[in-house]
Amino acid sequence: MCLAADHMQSYKVLPIGRLESDLTDRNIAPMQGSEGAPPAWLEVLPDYSDAVKDVTVGDRLLVFTWLHLASRETLQVHPRDDPSRPLTGVFSTRSPDRPNPIGLHPVTVLEIEGLRLLVSDMEAVDGTPVIDIKPVIRQRH
Repeated sequence: MCLAADHMQSYKVLPIGRLESDLTDRNIAPMQGSEGAPPAWLEVLPDYSDAVKDVTVGDRLLVFTWLHLASRETLQVHPRDDPSRPLTGVFSTRSPDRPNPIGLHPVTVLEIEGLRLLVSDMEAVDGTPVIDIKPVIRQRH
């Protein structure tokens, strides 16, 4: 079966919120949240207030973002922007530059003010659109 791009459907993704962060320059932002990223406010749009009403302080979440400053044409990168490392296909890296620049951020809810969630370890820059939020599934033993 041929999966040529011109035969594939496109999909519309709508933001459900945006990030308010002290990080404003993607070039100096940490590459991963666990590498010293600051907390950030995730502001949920009013249309989605019912969807966020059960989120509580302490919840572990996966925040999906649209990395709006990324290059969608990039297919290979030097991992961690280290030119001494060989070019690697973006599907084998966490590079923000990729055909569909979706960011995945594991965070903890630190505080809630109405539709604003203060979350930990957010390496995305100020103004980044949020496209979804999902709970981290806890393993049962």
